[in-house]
Amino acid sequence: MEKEISRAEASEETKEVNSKNFIEREIDRDLAEGVYDTVHTRFPPEPNGYLHIGHAKSILLNYGLAETYGGKFNLRFDDTNPTKEKTEFVQSITEDVKWLGADFEDRLFFASNYFDEMYEKAVLLIKKGKAYVSDLTAEEIRAYRGDFTTPGKEDPGRERSVEENLRLFEEMKDGKYADGEKVLRAKIDMASGNINMRDPVVYRIARLSHHNTGDKWCIYPMYDFAHPLEDAIEGITHSCCTLEFEDHRPLYDWFVHECEYPHPPRQIEFAKMYLTNVVTGKRYIKKLVEDGVVDGWDDPRLVTIAALRRRGYTPEAIKKFVQLAGVSKADSSCDLEMLEYCIRDDLKLKRARMMAVLHPLKLIIDNYPEGQTEELEIPNNLEAPEMGSRKLTFGRELWIEQEDFMEVPPHKYFRLFPGNEVRLMGAYFVTCTGLEKDAEGNVTCVHATYDPLTKSGGPDPGRKVKGTIHWVNAADAFAATVRLYENLVDEEKGKLSEDGSLNLNPNSLTVLHNCMLEPALKDAKAYDSFQFVRNGYFNVDCRDSKEGEPVFNRIVGLKSSFKLPKA
Repeated sequence: MEKEISRAEASEETKEVNSKNFIEREIDRDLAEGVYDTVHTRFPPEPNGYLHIGHAKSILLNYGLAETYGGKFNLRFDDTNPTKEKTEFVQSITEDVKWLGADFEDRLFFASNYFDEMYEKAVLLIKKGKAYVSDLTAEEIRAYRGDFTTPGKEDPGRERSVEENLRLFEEMKDGKYADGEKVLRAKIDMASGNINMRDPVVYRIARLSHHNTGDKWCIYPMYDFAHPLEDAIEGITHSCCTLEFEDHRPLYDWFVHECEYPHPPRQIEFAKMYLTNVVTGKRYIKKLVEDGVVDGWDDPRLVTIAALRRRGYTPEAIKKFVQLAGVSKADSSCDLEMLEYCIRDDLKLKRARMMAVLHPLKLIIDNYPEGQTEELEIPNNLEAPEMGSRKLTFGRELWIEQEDFMEVPPHKYFRLFPGNEVRLMGAYFVTCTGLEKDAEGNVTCVHATYDPLTKSGGPDPGRKVKGTIHWVNAADAFAATVRLYENLVDEEKGKLSEDGSLNLNPNSLTVLHNCMLEPALKDAKAYDSFQFVRNGYFNVDCRDSKEGEPVFNRIVGLKSSFKLPKA
């Protein structure tokens, strides 16, 4: 018996190990071998744009690792390039990280907080003979660096004395030289097979005002130098980054070692998450904003985190999407439909199913008494009975969807047409008896009769109907603006054209005015979301809505052909 139990336990242990991603297995090994006794991670964005869905993977991965191992998680801005950085981006990123539930507590840091220490470490490199001031231009440095088949040439300033380098570097800091006139380079190996190790630039001159330090500095550290020092200063144990930094890892380790930090972080690379047919590149989004194609970085057609939040996506849906995408070393693409599947799955049992008619057509029930109304009990969500019900007023004149009536229907059309009977959802059976048209031949009104013995919840009327349509009472419905979104990218043409520009879908946004909604929706607040029966999931726009005048964004439609891959 003891043998059987131990085998079962071993099986469970194996199962648990196999279910972990490769980063978790590396962390387990580090902890077991005593390399680290805790786990401390960070998310280090550059504040030069809004975060997108790909960044959500990094945020949730880094935070999730800290949470799993009972460690700490930092939010730190890599703000070493004031050319493109703005306080607006700092604020939006901070809000995004909080909204996703990645709790950095009081650990909000900036690379610029460490500029003094970075300067001192650069001085240390010079004193150790590991850095020198160069007079070469950026173009000359690139030419001297060589390529994958040709070793680099040594910089003429490489053999300057320590004393001269210290003087020149201080003069750079004091503003004696023009932008681009001199740089500080690390002294490593111009013949290295890894081009990143061929004396990379450590500091450059840039007379730019910084969002955090103002005009204190006219020299700024390069990312490859600053980033490993930031991790070391904060006590980061596992620096998880995307695969393009794999070739930079030897340089990361070199800077930490040569700057004499006693507890070096470990860099681990993972694959980015690519999403098919969406726009994530900051320069593309910036151009779309500047050209007025979208109404900002949070336009609901984008997949920035701010845009997804504005459109009505939830943190839970994004977390599920990231989990389904997984963590690996191999680049892969996820279908946009998988993200849409996740939001449908999250909302279907959480949101009330409300009546909203997007393309209204008047329905008059001729045999319903004029002036009479009644309250009907409508379930809020048939799949979630615990959500209860609400009262909805029913009267003689209603609004129905235009597509729910056809004068001459095709085969297997089961909605309303002359002589056909359907159920009004939660109400009665009605039979179409006639219609009215305008001068152009457009149907403007449909007439019907109702059977009072067919009220929902009452006795079985003894007959069935094949069609059920939704409605709102004309007397108390209110008119609202509803926005329908499609993919911003023309999926048939692909994302990019031959000249590198975006292939945009001209029908990515449809704005519907005078949609007729049930009265309970009038008091909906920003970010409130609902299912509009048979039309999809919608939420209240946070920017353009006013009190009593909500504007609704369609989050996602109800139907999808997407199927989760089998485990």
